[in-house]
Amino acid sequence: MKQKIFLILIFVLTFCACAQAAIDSATVEAAWKRIAETDGFKVVKINYEKDDSPNAWVKFKSQNDFSVHVTQGLMKILNSEEQIAGVLGHEIGHVRLGHYNKGVGRNVLWTILSLGLSRVGGTAGKAAQAAGSVGMNLAESGFSRGQEVEADDYGTELLKKAGYDPMGLYRAMKAFADNKYVTQPNGFNSHPPTARRLKHLMDKAKSLK
Repeated sequence: MKQKIFLILIFVLTFCACAQAAIDSATVEAAWKRIAETDGFKVVKINYEKDDSPNAWVKFKSQNDFSVHVTQGLMKILNSEEQIAGVLGHEIGHVRLGHYNKGVGRNVLWTILSLGLSRVGGTAGKAAQAAGSVGMNLAESGFSRGQEVEADDYGTELLKKAGYDPMGLYRAMKAFADNKYVTQPNGFNSHPPTARRLKHLMDKAKSLK
């Protein structure tokens, strides 16, 4: 009897943990509305992509002509409104800081992941496919490591202004790392290595508290 109760308890705890490690569309939309309105950014409809890769991006022509995209894979690894708000604040930062190349008259896709994204574990084929897809996105975006850090800072500051815990973006990036999505130190990577980026995000958030 005791063993049966113990097994049930383990099942319940596991189920609760899994249930918490995800966000739904209502959470994404609440975060987007709050973070965009705080910044004075145009609130547009979120496009949900059926993609297991954790990703978020803006497809951009101008500040009045753009779309926001969030993948199901991203929603699965985040577990709070402040985390997705931090990710979306980072994307707003790219726009506000002028990182979009105004001389390019076409849609630009960008992500918060790196060219050197590696899926630790799993099959080599899936890792190669994910890295290839992200690489294509970054080839279009052309953001530098410095610009990614600037967007991280902007997103963290925007979290604070919107009344969220400024640790939100740090926790989102930590969720990437915990799920084995990391950027390794590499001279070809557009994004900063994950460990360095996490330290900077933590320091920035602490400075705002």
